[in-house]
Amino acid sequence: MKIKFCGADRTVTGSQHLLEINGKKILLDCGLFQGKRQDAYDINRTFLFDPKELHCVILSHAHIDHSGNLPSLYTKGFDGSIYSTTATKDLCSIMLLDSAHIQEKDTEYVNKKRLRQNLSPFKPLYKMEDAKRVLENFKTVSYRKSFCIDGLKECVSVEYYDAGHILGSAMIVLTIDEGKRKIRFAFTGDIGRPGLPIIKDPEFIGNVDFIISESTYGGRVHDKSNMMDDQLGSVLKDAISRGGKTIIPAFSVGRTQEIIYSLSKLFENGSIPSIPVFIDSPLSIKATDIFKLHPECYDSEFASMILSGVKTFELPNLRYTQSVEESKRLNLINEPCIIISASGMAESGRVLHHLKNNIEDPKSTVLIVGYMAEHTLGRRLIESRDSENAMVRIFGDEYYVHSKVVVLNSFSAHADRDELLEYFDNFDRNQMQKIFLVHGELDQQEAFKDGLRSLNFKDIEIPVKGQEFDL
Repeated sequence: MKIKFCGADRTVTGSQHLLEINGKKILLDCGLFQGKRQDAYDINRTFLFDPKELHCVILSHAHIDHSGNLPSLYTKGFDGSIYSTTATKDLCSIMLLDSAHIQEKDTEYVNKKRLRQNLSPFKPLYKMEDAKRVLENFKTVSYRKSFCIDGLKECVSVEYYDAGHILGSAMIVLTIDEGKRKIRFAFTGDIGRPGLPIIKDPEFIGNVDFIISESTYGGRVHDKSNMMDDQLGSVLKDAISRGGKTIIPAFSVGRTQEIIYSLSKLFENGSIPSIPVFIDSPLSIKATDIFKLHPECYDSEFASMILSGVKTFELPNLRYTQSVEESKRLNLINEPCIIISASGMAESGRVLHHLKNNIEDPKSTVLIVGYMAEHTLGRRLIESRDSENAMVRIFGDEYYVHSKVVVLNSFSAHADRDELLEYFDNFDRNQMQKIFLVHGELDQQEAFKDGLRSLNFKDIEIPVKGQEFDL
């Protein structure tokens, strides 16, 4: 058995891990790299393997940095199965099409400027028809139901465990029979946080021999998740008092629904005035509809609310904007309001237009509620807080950051250092042969590695992109 690390190595996005088992190649996740536009343009077009040689893909969850490059596999000759949970497939059915649409539109927008500058145009990474084709190859499976990979029935079975990260997210455990030995090999995908609203907590996968683990917050501790409502209320009170808009770049899946849920409680108990709230993302609207279809993923508290008839995602002052014209009309509002828009890292989509139109207004607030990868606009906005005259580039033009930038990490859907170490403390140290740390920046990975060593885990590797290991 071999493993090759092909993405999200010493960085947070672009998850791709290639297994070779008894001569068959299996890819765990196929995510988009998100970062500098030119870097992303180059990295996402190049695989460290031949897609034609892949037997199948096993998907952990639907976030674009884990699923978003699946259409590229098919454009380069892959035609195998993609395994996922049902909720993940439902989310991918909208997210991959949305990703293709955004790439086509953003490329079109940028190319108008490039043509004026006599520069050669960019090509979108993939198109809508490519994303549609991918969806035909999904095969859905349930949590805790062991299944055999087609064509590998004698040597590989797979079981999904709830990762508690987003709707349908899963940790993957492969049981591999090599004749002389059986291996339990795990991939965490993204591990969620205990106590988050709406979805269930992460479940323990049992003891394993090898594991690939995310390490996004391996060196940081979040504010407690039960502080989400109070912190959000405090930020919004300040924003309302200054009379400006609050722009929230948010992932369409998970984060947007959590914010709506938190806002519903704040409005209901009178913590903040009932100002207009706009969900300006067609994808978020569709994702919220999919949330309603999967009560099997809800935690007990949220499930009880839904069963009692509470319509959590529908508020009197909440408006979902579908069309581009509706989105543009939000620029004309001159009173406090909340605009929640994708993408989560502020790298694409409608949120860029809202930032462009509000970032230089000192009355406005930009609220960051999720992880922002290196070189993304979201990360640059966070870093702008340390400079009085900071500027950011949006659609090729520079803007001063005069709005107030606030970060709330209590909304994070990733386990923090303490939560990761608490999860790993369940494993048998004698059985665990090797831990691979991915999906994290190097400083976070080194900190997590030190924490694991303090728990007496011995063999911990932080692979670089392209590195291969025999197991």
